[in-house]
Amino acid sequence: MAKRGKQGRRNRGEKHQHRVGLSARLRGYFLTGILVAAPISITLFLTWQLLGFVDARITPFIPAAYNPNTYLPFAVPGLGLIVLIVFITFVGALTTLFVGRTLLAISDSLLHRMPVVRSIYGATKQIFETILAQKSTAFRQVVMFEYPRRGCWAMGFVTGVTKGEIQNLTEEEMVNVFLPTTPNPTSGYLLFLPRRELVPLKMSVEEGAKMIISGGIVAPPDPRQEEERKIPKIPGPKPAVSRADRQPEKLAGE
Repeated sequence: MAKRGKQGRRNRGEKHQHRVGLSARLRGYFLTGILVAAPISITLFLTWQLLGFVDARITPFIPAAYNPNTYLPFAVPGLGLIVLIVFITFVGALTTLFVGRTLLAISDSLLHRMPVVRSIYGATKQIFETILAQKSTAFRQVVMFEYPRRGCWAMGFVTGVTKGEIQNLTEEEMVNVFLPTTPNPTSGYLLFLPRRELVPLKMSVEEGAKMIISGGIVAPPDPRQEEERKIPKIPGPKPAVSRADRQPEKLAGE
């Protein structure tokens, strides 16, 4: 009877371990499926939404005689995006010609004369020229700096060297740094920081953006050599000096 009892308890223990192991494997399979399916599903969904947004606003301007949707029983996805790319390319090619440069100069002069429109047009044009220029350094370097207090570090993107009145008011060389928010990196803060307080990182802008969007979950590997990794660039906090340690110095000064 004792042997049968022990055998029964052993069998029940093995069945319990088998159930626990099976549930753990199923839970692991489920989490793996989420890791694989979620990025693909979100990417396809956002791409489809973008195509629908562009098609809904561009396709109605296409004449019915040249619109493939007129002859097909279904709408062609991405047709508006293709038309938009072709139109922008055509405008760029036309601008390189003499007629295009003349029209651009006339339209630029008219927009600069409008009271409210000239502010929006001038700021937008300057931003795009700065970002798309080949010599631009905007959003090409990831840096780390202490924010919002000492000992607390944040990561941002260098957008350029500070110029104008802000730089002339300071004795140090200032740098424009964009501090994005998590998980939406399109919003953030513009900071003017001394160059000496910035710690440049070797990670790319894409890797930095992924780390910010994921809230630190996705961290890129350290691309530095093993010897360089052992040398810290950021010194640790200084030990606090107690009141008892400061008292002799005070008496000596007196």
